Amino acid sequence: MKVPIASPVMTEKMIEAAAAALRNERLTLGESVFKFEEAFAKMCGSRHAIAVSSGTAALQLALQAHGVKAGDRIIAPAMSFVATTNAFVPFGSVPGFVDVLEKDYTMDPAKLKAAVDTKTKAIIPVHLYGHIAAMDEINDIAKETNLVVIEDACQAHGAVYKGRIAGNLANAGCFSFYPTKNMHVGGDGGMITTNDDKVADACQRMRHCGRKKGSNYEHDIIGYTYRLNSANAAVGIEQLRMLPEWNQKRRAAAKMYDQMLKGVGDLVLPPQPTDEVTPVFHLFTLRTPRRYELKTFLDGKGVGVGLNYEIPIHLQPIYRQMYGSREGMLPVTERMCKEVIAIPMFADISAEQIKYVVECVKEFYSK
Repeated sequence: MKVPIASPVMTEKMIEAAAAALRNERLTLGESVFKFEEAFAKMCGSRHAIAVSSGTAALQLALQAHGVKAGDRIIAPAMSFVATTNAFVPFGSVPGFVDVLEKDYTMDPAKLKAAVDTKTKAIIPVHLYGHIAAMDEINDIAKETNLVVIEDACQAHGAVYKGRIAGNLANAGCFSFYPTKNMHVGGDGGMITTNDDKVADACQRMRHCGRKKGSNYEHDIIGYTYRLNSANAAVGIEQLRMLPEWNQKRRAAAKMYDQMLKGVGDLVLPPQPTDEVTPVFHLFTLRTPRRYELKTFLDGKGVGVGLNYEIPIHLQPIYRQMYGSREGMLPVTERMCKEVIAIPMFADISAEQIKYVVECVKEFYSK
């Protein structure tokens, strides 16, 4: 049996919605974009949602709309995809990396508190693999030191923290709709969520080349070409309707994996839902010092796997070159990045596929 690590959904209804947008709307910032924004804001419980061209663009605009500028220091975990910090390094802000909690791979509030200095302007907690960071503690630290908090919720569409939805837990939230995410738009796309009218207005104008409202050729702020295509938004509307069901299916699959893999070999399994946190399992990750052996074995069995993330951000070649990062700075992150391996997880994964993946993992450890 072949089991892919991910299986993005694109139904005929989604294709038809995209085609209708192409036939009947402006190709960018058409009616579907605004309908998608309205529906996404409602899902998150936020006042505003601003659709953009990628999750990276969302992070960049959210930071700049809050006044973050060149020279400001932004604290983020290094256990994330490089886009988390690539969102602000190009305009001159400086990353300050902190370690993560071993239990769920998200930002360690204690390490965060110790890392804040006078140059720090913002914090970006990452809800990695669909597990929400310790937002109450992070927000408390931010309030004490007057810092902006921007959620990197690019892997956490619909995740719940103490009754609130990811994207409505800080000054702003940022999402990616890349095809492997829990929902997508049939290509690249992103979303900013906020309850701040001024931030929303700035993001809306910056995504559209900094145009002044009501004018086509007058620009009163520096902006970018970060608009979302109408056809992508039309797909996003249909995907968003399915998101609650898909997330529930992912949680059910995660529960099956948890029950069947508990106690197998040296595996460490991800946290399951609690009374306070309901993750959405963008990925189902295992931890083992033998991950490369396990990967080779599963590859041979037709089981798709991912290594997330082999090189933490602070040890990427360009970050070593620019900031002098070195091994040993973030011991938990560096160890986790050598041990994490993701096994197949997608909304429509079948019980038969899960059982096959588990049988293959158990066979590896029986040798």
